[in-house]
Amino acid sequence: MKSADYKKLKVNPYAITRDIVRMDDQTGNIYKTVVVLSKRANQIASDLKEEFHERSQEFVSASDNLEEYHENLGQIELAKYFEQLPKPTLLAINEYENKQIYFSDVESPSRAND
Repeated sequence: MKSADYKKLKVNPYAITRDIVRMDDQTGNIYKTVVVLSKRANQIASDLKEEFHERSQEFVSASDNLEEYHENLGQIELAKYFEQLPKPTLLAINEYENKQIYFSDVESPSRAND
C-alpha cells in the first residue's frame, strides 16, 4: 500500500482502550496477536521509510556545503505529509480489526503436543 492509500484511511490517531478478548479472536492467543501486529507494523514502517527516502531524493543537492543552507519548501511539505500519516502501529491494528492481515501459525497441533 502506498502512503496515499494510508492517508485515505480513517484511523483514530489517539490511544484508545482495546478489548483484549476481541483482539485475540483470530489467533486464539493475545501474545500471538501482539507478534502479528508488531511484525505488520514493522513492515508498514519500512515501506513508508523507503517511500519517503525515494521521494526525498529529488531534494538532495549536488554539493554538500554547510554555507549553502537554504529552505526547501518542497522538502518541508513532504516531511509534513509523512508526519501527518497515521502511525504504523495504528495502521496494523486497523488492518487486523478489518481482517486484512494474512498470517499463518507455524506451530502445528502435532508439533505443539511434543
